[in-house]
Amino acid sequence: MKIAMLGSRGIPAQYSGVETCVENLATRLVERGHEVTVYCRPHMVRWPQPYYKGVRLVKLPTLRNKFLDTFAHTALCTLHMLTRERPDVAIYFIAGNSPFVALARLGGVPTLFNVDGLDSQRAKWGPRARAYLRLAEWLSARVADRTVTDSRVVQDLYQRRFGRPSTYIAYGAELPRPDGTDYLNRFALRSRGYMLVVKRLVPENGIHTVIEAHKRAETEMPLVIVGDAPYADDYARSLRAAAGPNVTFTGYLFGEGYRQLLHHAYLFVEPSEVGGTHPALIEAMAAGNCIIVDCHEPHLEALGDAGLCYDGPDKAESLARVMQQALADPDMVERLRQQARERAQALYSWDSVTDAYETLCNEVATPVNLLSTHQTARES
Repeated sequence: MKIAMLGSRGIPAQYSGVETCVENLATRLVERGHEVTVYCRPHMVRWPQPYYKGVRLVKLPTLRNKFLDTFAHTALCTLHMLTRERPDVAIYFIAGNSPFVALARLGGVPTLFNVDGLDSQRAKWGPRARAYLRLAEWLSARVADRTVTDSRVVQDLYQRRFGRPSTYIAYGAELPRPDGTDYLNRFALRSRGYMLVVKRLVPENGIHTVIEAHKRAETEMPLVIVGDAPYADDYARSLRAAAGPNVTFTGYLFGEGYRQLLHHAYLFVEPSEVGGTHPALIEAMAAGNCIIVDCHEPHLEALGDAGLCYDGPDKAESLARVMQQALADPDMVERLRQQARERAQALYSWDSVTDAYETLCNEVATPVNLLSTHQTARES
């Protein structure tokens, strides 16, 4: 089967959880004998070869603008796909791309659509962008052959808000333990001697809350923040200005560096307040972290009783208290690490995620393939 993936920044993953999902799904589908093409943005994907682990990469230009980057790129990729590729199935990501999912279906290409939460809730968008995203989210429940949500909470929300069903497919997480500690040495860290946040530096991800909580907790344990943001310079500068001397910003880290910092942390904090399942949270569980989350419903759904949460009118104060609780009780921390690891192994597997997508691809592609087969038989 020919499968195209559109709407992400491309692979190898160098930005967010969407790209990590695309990479894991695409490479596994290739291993199962499918022909997979991933559309990429050249300024985000530096891989020089036309194939990555058997996945064909098509790099097309875009407008490097906070508001138009994804929109412009997905538009061009959709036109390329319809005129040059003609796959059996197209898999789209991110709800804001819904107009192009509709275009693909009008062009006769069956579609799956991973909506990845509700972007209209994100604080980074102004009124006009938010209005567009609300419309796109409404469309996203209607335009694809199958709509996919990676959280039961978001699945229920889609049903209640838009009156349409979606298919739940969890995010995957399999994070092999790293061999070395050179990245810890680079940032002057010791194993189990720091707190970790892995987020893009945008307001709705709540990193300012973690920095303030870290101050109030009055701990000497360093706070490490992995991530950056290409279109949020003012917010990133405000975070660095507010941070104390024992807060380290590493910038983006992937691969070995990311695994090292995730596996060796004492605490992992997930502070975001919007969206569905956050990939870094699932990966932190797979790495066996003691995890503290904002009491956002999708976080609680993913974590279950395998971690801690904070809430209240003063979230920084609540988080500071939970940090202090974890620092004072290393036995509890060890117990929660084990529970998180076991929960990730039981519920979040990339192979099972691939099984589910492959099943959906076969379901939506079957009528087209059967029609093609019948036409060929009549012509012969």
